[in-house]
Amino acid sequence: MTLLLLGLILFLSAHSTRIFASGWRDAMIGKLGPNGWKGLYSLVSLVGLVLIVIGYGATRTDPVFLWQPPVWTRHAASLLTLGAFVLLVAAYIPTNRIKAAIGHPMVAGVKLWAFAHLLANGTLADLVLFGSLLAWAVADFISARQRDRAAGVTYNSATLPTVATVVLGITLWAVFAFWLHRVLIGVAPFGR
Repeated sequence: MTLLLLGLILFLSAHSTRIFASGWRDAMIGKLGPNGWKGLYSLVSLVGLVLIVIGYGATRTDPVFLWQPPVWTRHAASLLTLGAFVLLVAAYIPTNRIKAAIGHPMVAGVKLWAFAHLLANGTLADLVLFGSLLAWAVADFISARQRDRAAGVTYNSATLPTVATVVLGITLWAVFAFWLHRVLIGVAPFGR
């Protein structure tokens, strides 16, 4: 659990500088330059992510169960993660209506993904990992929307990119849910 916690501290600290320490972040960018800051940010994030993966994996060998989620929560999680994949794709396809409506679909997707996994899993490690990511995503989404409003940011939208976003999101979700989740995570969401 120690590695998981340390990884979350590093990863979420790096990803929270715009929320809680924007002045310090700006000073570091001024000191290191944009590329130096991106390098440091990426290094800290990568080390945090590696520690999260190793720490979470280690907890799976001797899990501490807090509750036993009902079977229906797995079905709900599948539907919620479908939405999360569409939101993730919406972050990268320009001028889609989803991004225009939400503003920060990647962070919204992380919220949905983390909530889905909290719903369907009942161990202490799940609560720590997915609860932390959900709390961070809520704070980051609120902060990003406030920055957008203050700066008067708006997003353009069109129909064709929106259709492509939904189709690609569903396709990626299907590949991940029916194949990659089992290969990478060791859990088959649909029991195959």
